[in-house]
Parts: sequence; C-alpha cells; structure tokens
Amino acid sequence: MNWLDTGWRRALAALCVALSISGCMSLPRPAPRAETSALAHTEDTVLGKALRARVVAHPGTSGFLPLIASQDAFAARMLAAKAAERSLDVQYYIWHGDTTGQLLWEALWQAAERGVRVRLLLDDNNTPGLDATLAALDAHPLIEVRLFNPFANRQMRLADFAFDFSRVNRRMHNKSFTADNQVTIVGGRNVGDEYFGGETEVGFQDLDVLAIGPVVKDVSSEFDRYWNDEAAYPVAALLAPADASGVQVMQENWKAVRQRPGTQRYLDAVAKTPLMTDVEEDRVAFDWAPAKLLSDAPAKIRSSPDRHDLRMFDDLEDALGHPHQQLDLISPYFVPGDDGARSLDEIMRRGVKLRILTNSMAATDVAAVHAGYARYRTRLLKAGALIYELKASAPAEIDTNRRRAGRRGSASGGSGVAGGSGGGSGGVGGSGVGGSSTASLHAKAFEVDRRRVFVGSLNLDPRSVELNTEMGLVIDSAPLAGRLSDEFDTRIPEVAYEVRLKPDGTLEWVDRTPEGEVHYAMEPDATIMKRFWVRVMSLLPIEWLL
Repeated sequence: MNWLDTGWRRALAALCVALSISGCMSLPRPAPRAETSALAHTEDTVLGKALRARVVAHPGTSGFLPLIASQDAFAARMLAAKAAERSLDVQYYIWHGDTTGQLLWEALWQAAERGVRVRLLLDDNNTPGLDATLAALDAHPLIEVRLFNPFANRQMRLADFAFDFSRVNRRMHNKSFTADNQVTIVGGRNVGDEYFGGETEVGFQDLDVLAIGPVVKDVSSEFDRYWNDEAAYPVAALLAPADASGVQVMQENWKAVRQRPGTQRYLDAVAKTPLMTDVEEDRVAFDWAPAKLLSDAPAKIRSSPDRHDLRMFDDLEDALGHPHQQLDLISPYFVPGDDGARSLDEIMRRGVKLRILTNSMAATDVAAVHAGYARYRTRLLKAGALIYELKASAPAEIDTNRRRAGRRGSASGGSGVAGGSGGGSGGVGGSGVGGSSTASLHAKAFEVDRRRVFVGSLNLDPRSVELNTEMGLVIDSAPLAGRLSDEFDTRIPEVAYEVRLKPDGTLEWVDRTPEGEVHYAMEPDATIMKRFWVRVMSLLPIEWLL
C-alpha cells in the first residue's frame, strides 16, 4: 500500500467521522416563542392616511400596481420600509448579502431605530454565510428574525441532506413585503441584485404587484400563519447571540457598500425610476379589482405529497376559473408532468388557445429543469400549444417613456404585465445599471380569458406543486389580464424564440428579426457543455425533484 492510498483512506475516514458527528446533530425542540400577529388599526399611520380616500372610494376591491421594472421593484420596497411607522413583516426564500440585500437590511434596521416592529422570516436553504448578519439583526430589540425549516448543521449542511433529506428538501418559497398592514408586495422576486437590476452577469426577468386595500390583511394573516408555525425557529434558538462588535461589523459593512461607486450609480438610477417620479408627483394609479390570496399551509413541508388539503395548487383552478377561450402561462421552470400535460391536452381539445412562455436552454439557470421540460415540448406542440422560450439576449432596459405614457393614458397604469423585471418596451426583459450578459425568466404569471390573472411564487413544476410552500394572488381584473395577453400578441414574440413542430416531427426555433425569420434546428445560443448536461439530466429519474 503506497502513501497515496493511505492518504485517501485517512481522508475518507475523517470525512465519514465528520459526517457521522454532524449527522447526530438535530434541530432543537421547537423553541419557546412569543406568538405575535400583524398589527391592526393602522389606519392612522402615514400610509393609512395617504391611502384611506382611495380605499374607501373602491369598496370590496383592492388596488394593484404591477412592478415590472426591476429597479421599480427595489424602489417600492425601499419606499415601504422608509414609510413604515409601526410594523414591517417580511418573508422571503432568498436574501442575498449583496448590494441590494445589504441596502434593504439597512432599511429594516433604520425602521426599527424609528420604533417600527420588524419581523423577518427567511427560508434557511439560502442563508449559508449569513448567520453573523442574521444574529446581528436579531440583536435589535425591535427586530426578530426567524428561519423556516432550518438546518441543524450550520457549518456542514451537506450532512442534513445526507441524513434528513426528506425534511430539508422541502422549502418555503413564499415572498411578501408588508408595511404597517397597509401596503404589501407579492410576486416572484427574491432579494438580490439579479432581481433588482443590479450589476450582475444574469438579470432575472420578474414580476411583482404592489397591493393596497383589503387583500393586504389577507397577506398579513398568511405571514402570521407561517411566523407562528413550529417550523419557524427564532434565530436565538439556533445561533449564538451577536455582541456589540457583531452589530458594529454589520453597520460598517453597510457603510462600505454605500461608498462603492457601483452602489451610487445604482441608487442614482433608482431615484430616477418612473415609480419614484410618480410617487413624488402623487400620481400613482392603481387597478382596482377583487382578489383572492392563495397559499400553501406551512404544514406542507411536514406532509407526504398526497396531502392535497395542504396545497394551494388545487384551489388555483377554481380561483382562476375554467378557461373558455385562452390560457396564457408564464413559468421559468415549466415541468407539467404527465397529469399536467393531460390536463393541458384536454383544455386544448375544448378549443382553448394555450400559450406558454418559459426559459430557453441558454437562458435557464437550472439545466435539470430544462431537461424535464423538454420531455413535454413535442407533445404540447402536437396538441396545439404555442410555446415561446425567452432568449438569453432579451433586451436589458425598459422604455420608460412608453411606461410613463401608458400610466398617463389609462387608469390602471403601466404598459405590460408579462413577467419582466425590466425588459424591453414595457414587458419582458430587463436587468440593470451595469447591464447583464444573460437574461433569465423568473416571473410566474397565468392569465385566463383576458379576465383573471395570477401573480405569485408558484412555478408549474413538481417542486412547487408537491414539495415547496407557495403563495400568490388571483386578481379578477380585465385590464391586468388583458395586458398580459397583449404581451403574448406583441412583445413576447420579439424577445423569445417560438418553438415549432416541423412536418417531419422535429423541432425548430424561430427568431423574428427585423430582417425576417431565422430558423434554428438546434436550441439556439446554448453552449456545448450546457447541451451535454441537459442531455445527462434527461436520462435521470429526477422529475419529482424539479
């Protein structure tokens, strides 16, 4: 036996010991916690007073403002944080410690310094490296941080996947940002530069709605349900408390972030966004419509997949209604499964027009999901579906002149709803100040008969339906649904490839250019390595994980 064999054996033995020790670690019993609820009677806050006349003038409905441009979406959250007087309830799947993540953490801290109660609920799947910051935030007497479905092994999370996979594989994917129980933001965006038009290599095309009126109370109730669930652990039960030096380090980081030239460029751009201008000029226009909040039960992460009573997907069809004329689906991760594909086949057999927008192979950030989606592409095309795949080169900037003209020209405001974080001329597309080299669809929106629209966190894939918890709003608004439908008529064919079925049964990708149509026999723009990995993933029995 040579020294190399001995070295590998010792390394393997050490790894096994480490995993065994880590594997013995388990979550503490649900820690004692104070059950708290959203604050009621906040009509006398600045936000409450500013919105009262509008809400009273539209009884039985809520007001909605689509947040299409990425920097508008960031501005809306910052404005809500700065305007809050009593409470901020914030729930996210991902919160990066990058420029926009740090700026929003600082905004929460500053709100607490003004006397605002802050409740921050994060899924624990994407918090590696953030424990010190989360402990420092939690050190403020008016900020409490809870981690949903946390990892027991803070330094070796792989051990949790190895020994507790069935639990940690299920995640809280919900996203909401609510100020004073008067204003809420719900949609597909997490917190990070790629969602808010920062300087990143990939810019996510995404969609949120800012809402006022009765539906805000429903979002607050949903937050309370998760906040008080046994899976929401106070960080004090998981992390060592931060001392004064930890808080000081966090605040020095915020100062350093603000002093970066890139941060100043970004904040200058945010200050000039159409939303900021509309707020300053007091001419923000809302769509007023009935709406229903749908959300999974928190206990979904503890149940087997056949517990349909815990999942929102089964209520979505009833809330949207059965389509009679058309169904438009925007989902970055689109894996319908056999049951879903059969349902879509049946819908098309009834004469309903089905249009789908998802990511191209070049634009997707998850190759395995694209492999799962590709299995159903030919089948859906044969049944009559129109399928569009977002180009990785989708335009990066929104036409602000068009957006502003749209707001002045209609009571509902905005010029597009179809899943863009900034994009093109008021719809799909978009990144940020420095631009991004690659666009990737991240919005989740569905439209039925130009009458009702869903906006939320739900992807049309097995993970969203069966494993993760999700939430979203079904809005009974012809203007909002109609604008999403119009995006399929006009904008989407410009920024996405149309996938077509050729007479010989093979696929082609059609790019509409100013010079005419360009046809591709293979998935455009994808690298050889990405094609290879998609092919490998297509051979694995992993669809239930996607």
